[in-house]
Amino acid sequence: VEDIDNYNAHPYQKLPIIKKYKNGNTLESLQWGLIPSWAKDKDFKALINARLETIDEKVSFKKLIKNYRCIAVADGFYEWKREKEKIPYYFARKDNKPIFFAGIYEDDQFCLITEEANENISEIHHRQPVIINQTDINRYLNLELQGSAFLKECNKPDLVFYEVSKDVNKPTNNSASLIQNVSI
Repeated sequence: VEDIDNYNAHPYQKLPIIKKYKNGNTLESLQWGLIPSWAKDKDFKALINARLETIDEKVSFKKLIKNYRCIAVADGFYEWKREKEKIPYYFARKDNKPIFFAGIYEDDQFCLITEEANENISEIHHRQPVIINQTDINRYLNLELQGSAFLKECNKPDLVFYEVSKDVNKPTNNSASLIQNVSI
């Protein structure tokens, strides 16, 4: 896993992922964006998100949520509020701890699982990534439990958010200035 600061993770980039490996967990770099093994069309657009509400039904995801779960690790994430123009916001845990996003993977690719936004986040965006607490990582990765049911019931950490620079809209921009609050 590369050890570089990344303030602007984006789809198709390799990112740090926790996976279950034999009797423990492993940290690997996987590409964000999953092309299902059944997709024969070379122009198939990689899937970056899977909806928690339908993950057990969709042919692209039902095998993966059962057998291939992972956790993406980050300090925060961006969402865009749609007004006359898209305004970026940065989200982080209220307690400043790392964020653990629930995901699924296949081979060297992964996608994040999303759910309807909670009341706090819904003023910015109608969806949000499924975030679990560090203490729940092993439970989520335990394939003996039903992954989707666990994610629907587990406690989620509290998040804070604020407006950030539109420079985040360009994936090649990657500096700490991207996560600075522009409304201060």
